[in-house]
Formats: sequence, C-alpha cells, structure tokens
Amino acid sequence: MALTTYLEAIRQALFEEMRRDPNVFCLGEDIGVYGGAFKVTAGLLEEFGPERVIDTPISEAAIVGAACGAAHLGLRPVAEMQFIDFISCAFDMLTNYAATSRYRQGLAVPIVVRGPSGAGVRGGPFHSRNPEAFFMNTPGLKMVEPATAYDAKGLLKAAIRDDDPVLYFEHKYLYRRIKEDLPETDYIVPIGKAAVRRAGTDVSIITFGAMVHVALEAAETLAREDDIQVEVLDMRSLLPYDKEAMAQTVRKTNKVIILHEATLTGGIGGEFAAFIAEELFEHLDGPIVRVASIDTPTPYSPPLEDFFLPNAGKVMAAVRRLVEY
Repeated sequence: MALTTYLEAIRQALFEEMRRDPNVFCLGEDIGVYGGAFKVTAGLLEEFGPERVIDTPISEAAIVGAACGAAHLGLRPVAEMQFIDFISCAFDMLTNYAATSRYRQGLAVPIVVRGPSGAGVRGGPFHSRNPEAFFMNTPGLKMVEPATAYDAKGLLKAAIRDDDPVLYFEHKYLYRRIKEDLPETDYIVPIGKAAVRRAGTDVSIITFGAMVHVALEAAETLAREDDIQVEVLDMRSLLPYDKEAMAQTVRKTNKVIILHEATLTGGIGGEFAAFIAEELFEHLDGPIVRVASIDTPTPYSPPLEDFFLPNAGKVMAAVRRLVEY
C-alpha cells in the first residue's frame, strides 16, 4: 500500500467529509479551478461543483464573514487562507464575531479556517508565519496543528464536525515530506488530546507541528550520544490544550523544554510555561526552558532563515544545559 503524504491526508479528509455531509463546502482563493496554491483542493471542483467549491475574491475578511453567515444557516464551511499569514486580515471576524457568537446569541459557528503555516521553505516574512499566539487569548476559538499525516486527516475531520470555529494550521514544510500508512476506515483525532511521540525519563520536550520532528531528531541523537532519554509530547491541539498530558510528562521527568517555531516573545510557550509554573512547580527540578525562533521577521535569505529557526542542534544544547542544572 502506498504511503499517504501529509498534504494528501488533508485532501482525503476534505473529500470524505464533503461526501459524508452535503452541508460541508469549501471556499477560498484559487481553490477551485486551480486546485489551491499547494494543490490541497485539487479535484474537489470536478467532483462537487462550483456551488460547493467556491473561488472567492482576494479578501480574507469576506471569506471568513461569508463562512460565518453560511454556518448560521446550517452549513459547515471550510475556508482556506492561501497562506495562514493573511488570517490577520480576518482577525476582526474571527475574534470579535465568530468566537463570541455562541456566548452572545447562542449561535453555533461550525467553520474551519485552514491554511499553510510555518517557515523552512524560503517564503520570507509574508509567507512563513506561525500565528497561533495571536488567537490564544480568544475564548470561543479552537486551534489545532497536526504533526503527522494521521493527525492531519483525523484532526481536520474532527474540526469539520465541531460546532465551534476551529483554526487548523497545516505546516507547509511537512506537506510532501511526511508520509504514513493511513487506515481505510473513517476516524477522527479528538480535539484537545495530546500524544506522547517518544517516551523518556530525563527531560520532557513539549511541542507541536513541524517542531515535533525537530524534537524527535534531537531526542534520538541525545539518546545515542549522551544516553539522555527525552520524552516528546506532541500537543496537537493548542486551544484547548491537554493540561493532564502536560502534567503527566512534567511529573515523570521533572525537567521541561517548550519548543515552538513562532518567535519567542509572546509565543504560546509562555502560556504553557505559566500553567506548569502555577500548577506543577513542586515537580520541577530546573527552570522551564523555551526554544523558539529569534525575535525578528522571518528572513528570506536561506542561511539567515536557518539561523533564525529552532533546529535539533539548538534543542540538544538546551537539553544538555537543563540536564546539568
């Protein structure tokens, strides 16, 4: 059986959910005739037609606003941001309208806003963002970011079936690099549940998205070269996040590194660190360490982007320092 790429897993989820539920439809820039900037939606128009695969004007605010209106009428829209960076143009609709709609008037907003996030592909400052921290302070939203093909499919299916607005960040660096043998039967990955990707006893790395693979690379090297056993916890869901899984890994290893690709200051790692410091302080045998990108816009220059991003070497250095603490 051929392995399924991360990108194809997302595409499969869209096809299967649109076949399963006629209320599911897609809208976004160039998703129909062109098949999407990365070809995630290729073939949808041919099967489902222009009423369910809608090419929109270049207006992210209009895309999300139209999705919210359609959701109020009983539909389940999946809105694509051509690059997740431009979700900032829809910030008002997401934070002031979609996120508060159930609280204000009891109206469900079953929309998914998905799009390619992350760096590592030489996209420069306009096409490399990781915007999860922008939305962390917004009750009413949910956020997920898969690291595997299995989760990419299962989390998107769960997001489409959810009655609240879900932001689905798919890391473009993983699109064609990550492959997996997927079940032929229908499945979902529940929103709000983390997964231990590697068991360990010395240090925990709490991470998500593409950084899961960076953490695993570092962990394998540290085990081989230093006999340091690193546990890697893949959060998968960022809002809500799995506090119990986080607590379990902290109690187990007593030393924690939080790894994310977004820039350090104001990043989601600060929220995770605050939870650990407040609720699990007595289980810590060292400082909570964050590893993240440097506080600059994402460089376009390949050498500068490589310097800017977290990598296995930076993670290993942080683990070694923490082990010696």
